[in-house]
Amino acid sequence: MSANAWVGSWRPHRPRGPIAALYSSPGPKYGLPTNVGYRLHDPSRGRAPAYSFGVRTGGRQEDRSPGPVYLLPPGTTAKGKDGTPAFSIYSRPRDLPPIRTPGPGCYSPERAGRLAFPSAPACSLRSRTRQGIIYQTPGPAAYRLPPMLGPRVVSKSSAPNYSIPGRSNVGAFYEDLCKTPGPCMYRVVDADVYKRRAPQYSMLARNPLPGDTTTKPGPGAYSPEQQGRRRGLTFGIRHSDYLAPLIVDVPD
Repeated sequence: MSANAWVGSWRPHRPRGPIAALYSSPGPKYGLPTNVGYRLHDPSRGRAPAYSFGVRTGGRQEDRSPGPVYLLPPGTTAKGKDGTPAFSIYSRPRDLPPIRTPGPGCYSPERAGRLAFPSAPACSLRSRTRQGIIYQTPGPAAYRLPPMLGPRVVSKSSAPNYSIPGRSNVGAFYEDLCKTPGPCMYRVVDADVYKRRAPQYSMLARNPLPGDTTTKPGPGAYSPEQQGRRRGLTFGIRHSDYLAPLIVDVPD
């Protein structure tokens, strides 16, 4: 800028603050948020309550309360039931039965016996209960110590034991060989069991071919001698195509 250029009474100088025209960006064109209204209100400022008028909802008529149609019982005030004392007349209650406490003469201390006086122990014999029959515990005679001889010693190693079995009838010198089965007792094994099985064929009944099964006339049903005769001519009745047929049974 030129220091000698004057525009009227105003002399150009360096601006003290930012000017929007000097910048290509939007710069300080944005304003502060408003303090009026409810939406987009300045969050740093207090906001007063806002009220809105809404529309009436379309609820069903059954869901609405009937209003002051209920009849309050008599004696009910704004603060609840009336507190004036009320009296009612009832029947006379029955008297309580007297307590019959036994007197001193009702007791017999002489019959107390060993329950009230010291006495020697007395034992009685009674029958066996049913529970003792169910639970039959084995006595000392039911148990026995393991044997110390033989192969069944628990804590000792036993020596080898030998047993002498009975005489066998098979393979002995006195075996009866007559009871041995002969060759006829064995059947011949089929070769298909241990070799490749050969094809097998089966014979079925004869199946007739499909055809006409009606009865046909034989040679005796024909008359060859009548073939030389000349057939006679007969005169019939001429029928019209438009002649109605004869109806005998006429329905009512």
